Amino acid sequence: MVNGRTVLERFPAGGPRGSWPAEEFAHARRLEGLAAEVVMDLATDTFLVIVRSDGVGDAAA
Repeated sequence: MVNGRTVLERFPAGGPRGSWPAEEFAHARRLEGLAAEVVMDLATDTFLVIVRSDGVGDAAA
C-alpha cells in the first residue's frame, strides 16, 4: 500500500489496446464490490488498477 492505495494489477501503457485491459480488469473488480479505479503511473508508463484505502471511490460506478 502506497499513499493510501493498494495496487491490484499493472498494465503496460504501450500495449496495442491502451488502457482497455486495465479498464476491463477494474470493471470486473467493481462487479465484485471493490471500488477499483484506473490511474496512470507516468514514472513507469503503466496503468495501475488501484483501490483507495480511505474509502474514496464509488463501487457502483
